[in-house]
Amino acid sequence: MSDLTSAGTAIGGAPVAGDGPTTDAPGGKERSASLWADARRQLLRDPVFVIALLYILAVGSMAAFPKLWTSQDPRACSTDRSRVSPSGEHPFGFDVLGCDYYAHAIYGARPSMVIAVMATSGIVLFGGVLGLLAGYYGGWVDAVISRVMDIFFSLPFLLGAIVFLTVIKRQNIWTITAVLFLLAWPTIARIIRGSVISSKDLDYVHAAKAVGARNSRLMFRHILPNAIAPMLVYATIVLGSFVAAEATLTFLGVGLQQPAQSWGIMISTHQVYFLDDPWLLLFPCGLLVGTVLSFILMGDALRDALDPKFR
Repeated sequence: MSDLTSAGTAIGGAPVAGDGPTTDAPGGKERSASLWADARRQLLRDPVFVIALLYILAVGSMAAFPKLWTSQDPRACSTDRSRVSPSGEHPFGFDVLGCDYYAHAIYGARPSMVIAVMATSGIVLFGGVLGLLAGYYGGWVDAVISRVMDIFFSLPFLLGAIVFLTVIKRQNIWTITAVLFLLAWPTIARIIRGSVISSKDLDYVHAAKAVGARNSRLMFRHILPNAIAPMLVYATIVLGSFVAAEATLTFLGVGLQQPAQSWGIMISTHQVYFLDDPWLLLFPCGLLVGTVLSFILMGDALRDALDPKFR
């Protein structure tokens, strides 16, 4: 978290492009515009980031348009083909029920990605707003929001998710998303709070306040754009964490349930066949690990690109 906060601090002093002709060098380049432009160029030249991005785009297309990847119906099963090994026509073979395993893997990307995107969007919006309010107003507003964050921080993530889903007794995409959101929003709120605190006392913010800018304009036009970098980094990394969390909860029996299709269900169902047919476990595990690792690598690359100290 210190790395993420330092990224926000480094960007916090940069005026937002469009707020005025402020420059940081005799050449007259706007610092914030230069920072984002430099970051974009650095990311496009980073082979690790590009490869990770292409992998995520491929997985995203699997989730959004599975028929682009396979014409097989994952529910067209026949026990006569149970655990048949991979072949040229069926590259992942067949699962224990005789379903095409490649089609199952393609269609299994959707629940994981949907849960990860929805939960991340929720914590960015909710946690970002609360962190912005706490950091900008301070005082009792900060005290109340911080104490609420402390309460949620005291809940162990995995144990809390298991308890909530067990109590709810309705395991589907919506309930899993809600539980992940509930347990994860305080982290991003604290990141934004720290970035806002380091940005709100800068000269360009005081100048805007002196000319009569309202609090809403100060927060959303002047402060938030300069505090958003660490939030982007964390959001990218947490996307991978949520993909892994969905698979973990499903593997433990409190996540998605059959007949739903997900990588977690594939791993949970076929773990007992690892010694005889290891490919039944290796294929979904490979897709899961590749997706989580790609999000983490993208987050690391974003952090390095947006923090001048890493250049």
